[in-house]
Amino acid sequence: MRLRSVPRPSLTTLGLTLLLTGTLALSGCVPGNTKPSPAEISAADGAAALARQGQFDQAAQAYLALAGQYGGHADHYRLLAAESWREEGRIDDAAPTLAQIKRANLQSDDAVRFDLLRADLALRHHDAAAALQLTTQPTVAVPGKLQLRLYELRARAQAATGDHWGAARTRVQMDDSLQGLDRAENRKQILAELTKLDVASLKQRAAAMKPGDRMLSWTNEALSQLGVAVAQPPPSLQQPVGTLLPGANAEVREGYKMPARVALLLPTSGAFAAASDAIREGFFAAYAEDARTHAPRASVRIYDTQGSADGTLKAYQQAASDGAQLVVGPLTRGAVAALFGLSKLPVPVLALNHPDSKQLPASGASEFGLLPETEGAQAADHMIERGLHQAYVVISGDDFAQRAAGAFKAELLARGGEVAGMATLPAGGANYANLIANLHLPASATPAAATPDTSNPASSASTGAIASTAASDAGIFISMRPNQARLLLPQLRIAKIALPVFGSSHVYAGSDNPTADGDLNGVEFCDAPWLFDAQPGLPHHDDIATLLPAARDGSARLFAFGMDAWNLVPYLDWLRDHPGSYLPGASGQLTADQFGRIRRVLIWAKFQNGLARPLGGSLQVDDLPAPSGTAPAPANSSDQPATASSAG
Repeated sequence: MRLRSVPRPSLTTLGLTLLLTGTLALSGCVPGNTKPSPAEISAADGAAALARQGQFDQAAQAYLALAGQYGGHADHYRLLAAESWREEGRIDDAAPTLAQIKRANLQSDDAVRFDLLRADLALRHHDAAAALQLTTQPTVAVPGKLQLRLYELRARAQAATGDHWGAARTRVQMDDSLQGLDRAENRKQILAELTKLDVASLKQRAAAMKPGDRMLSWTNEALSQLGVAVAQPPPSLQQPVGTLLPGANAEVREGYKMPARVALLLPTSGAFAAASDAIREGFFAAYAEDARTHAPRASVRIYDTQGSADGTLKAYQQAASDGAQLVVGPLTRGAVAALFGLSKLPVPVLALNHPDSKQLPASGASEFGLLPETEGAQAADHMIERGLHQAYVVISGDDFAQRAAGAFKAELLARGGEVAGMATLPAGGANYANLIANLHLPASATPAAATPDTSNPASSASTGAIASTAASDAGIFISMRPNQARLLLPQLRIAKIALPVFGSSHVYAGSDNPTADGDLNGVEFCDAPWLFDAQPGLPHHDDIATLLPAARDGSARLFAFGMDAWNLVPYLDWLRDHPGSYLPGASGQLTADQFGRIRRVLIWAKFQNGLARPLGGSLQVDDLPAPSGTAPAPANSSDQPATASSAG
């Protein structure tokens, strides 16, 4: 990324500031001890006006005329002439003028600006070493208004000399000061430089970094783009969004900024229609719940993406034309990738998935999704926190299971653990004896069926509980569907395997079935807190599920996801601007990382007596409004669904 481009009709705000820094100062003073005459000030203002109008060549000629007429400030005006030519994209034309300037004659910021122009010219002539020397002078104090330009030139020089790590680090220093397309382009450059390094080098650097090092997240992002599964340390949850603000009979938190019009982009037909229905109903259930708090609400209009990339782009463009101030959606990974592929997003986006391309969210966009990688990484953290550093991984052949296992392994290794064995369930099979034998799992001297579930006295008489022996630091991680887990667990007991078992949310069908789930007793798994009413301040799950089939069973997680999509709308900016802040959500505690991705922290539950119950009770969150006790139904309006339909 270059902060100033080649010929264009007008300056960016940043370019204008840099170009006119010295000129505007003429209104009060000119470098040196000579007070400018009214005629000199008037001529300088005229040259500056030409620059503001984008007439850079004329501005340069005017500054050269000033240099010839007012010798006491000649080098200052030559510098402004050279900067005008640079803005015109004619840096070579500035070379003769720069050669006439004596650095010792320059005062204030002029000397630094002179060095930056020389560095720019050196890069133009492929003299990266000279440019690097000019942008890394330890004894030169660089004013804040010139720091961005210095960093950009330094990064280009570092890249040209083959110092890709240094170039990336310099651009990371620029990141917080940029916005919009400039920031998006700079971020692409950061990753472009890092991915030029080999995987081994990036891993070595990441391992040597301390938590909180700004380069760590970028290094992990580069490794991810190179196809390497990386650790996902749990987000820092320091405080819930804002604080409760009194007045107007509205339970509104600090940072609450509701747009006037929101567009919801979802497919109404095709393979993802059922998932879309559950998300839409959850979205409007949360919308209706907000009516109880009298908080400001946006008008919402639904746009059909037709389940395709083309349909998504048309829906987005129509929403923008209709005056939407925020777009929520689209839903599929391909649709998100297509939307993020646009050169510019005129309306901010909260995408309901992550693109397959692993590209960073576009400028002005956030990503929110139910990623299996999140569950795998948090399962590894959970095992480490339990003192279990050795894991055996058993998964189904499903895509979600493969992705969860990859993240689990990466996180476990990063936390000092090891994966002792991995196995994938045979497709269509029900006998897992050979798979269990080939894993060489440590067996208990006593049949596991006789081992009580000591974490819950009420279930101590239950047979079939999976428990760990005191001498073992090993556990089993599973990611599979409930019917597969119900087949695997009894066979582990038959093989006298008494290791504790931890799973992704997929092992739970989403509703109580004590008869079928008795075989899962003792299994701990991560899941959305709303399924267990473990998050204060949300409407009760059972109340809503009684009225809306989309809130039941497996689709309940999508329903919770839809609730959170709405609840995130007024807090997106706050979460981005306040690291460590989080929204207590239905699908987890929600926080935003530096790239605009919404990350979830899940709750842990355990099967006891065939029932899944949260560990540790409810999540503790301060000053949240109490649940209403009533189940909201989707609101009726011309821009909202009129009825609630079942999600398959």
